[in-house]
Amino acid sequence: MNKEENHNCKCEGGHHHHEEDHKCGCQDVRMIYLTLNDGEELACQVVSIFEMEDKEYIALLPQGSEDIYLYGYEETEEGPTLSQIEKDEDYERVSKAFLSLCE
Repeated sequence: MNKEENHNCKCEGGHHHHEEDHKCGCQDVRMIYLTLNDGEELACQVVSIFEMEDKEYIALLPQGSEDIYLYGYEETEEGPTLSQIEKDEDYERVSKAFLSLCE
């Protein structure tokens, strides 16, 4: 997937989209660091957190990449938890839901 120019914002005005220059006045470009199997950390910008069928998902844009990573998402007391989307048909549905947000 290609990098989208608008990013989901969670500043005081609620969810809305803004350009990279943060015209809404917020500075809410959130990052998540994924630890890969080899122990390397991968910095990823949070593009969107969205709900589908009563479950939350997250779209991440790794630094230096144009590919979007999609994961299951849950907020816990220890912080955010990401989970792999195991089934191909589930990943397809989540991918389509994310793409519909970008239209």
